[in-house]
Amino acid sequence: MKNEKIKKTTLTAVFLSIGLVLPFLTAQVPEIGERLLPLHIPVFLCSMICGPQYGVICGVCLPFLRALIFGMPELYPSAVSMGFELPAYALVCGLIYLKFKKKNLFAIYTSLVTAMLAGRLVYAVVQSFILGLGEDGLTLSVFIAKAFTKPLPGIVLQLILIPTIVMTLNALNKKEKTKKT
Repeated sequence: MKNEKIKKTTLTAVFLSIGLVLPFLTAQVPEIGERLLPLHIPVFLCSMICGPQYGVICGVCLPFLRALIFGMPELYPSAVSMGFELPAYALVCGLIYLKFKKKNLFAIYTSLVTAMLAGRLVYAVVQSFILGLGEDGLTLSVFIAKAFTKPLPGIVLQLILIPTIVMTLNALNKKEKTKKT
């Protein structure tokens, strides 16, 4: 049990590290980052591989660490919003994924899509508190643009990349367990 905790803590640190470095692929250009959502990928992976509690820790820490170390995303309002949004993704994704006995594509996609919707709702609530509602704040059209239209390439990337990685790791784990017995 202690070894499992050490393994999950270490993997969470690895996912945090990936989250710190991955946005450099977008060359620190905020417009590209808003479309590809590089911070979301390690948080989703962490929640599915290590569990929701580790994913939440990764999701809370990642935007603030990136903001403090690299200045991107900007601390307020972006990192603050993401500090709620990313843990929501991790919590929902990890909890739903745990409910499935078979860790197949259906389990992965159900967890991922449900978490994506829940996280975007959390994002909307936080943004409405930060920006207010109405003409000068968050409107439905602004929310749809920020949550679904602009990040569509990132959503598609996540729907392809995350299941591929999780299924590959699951197959490797199954193979490793078979060798041990």
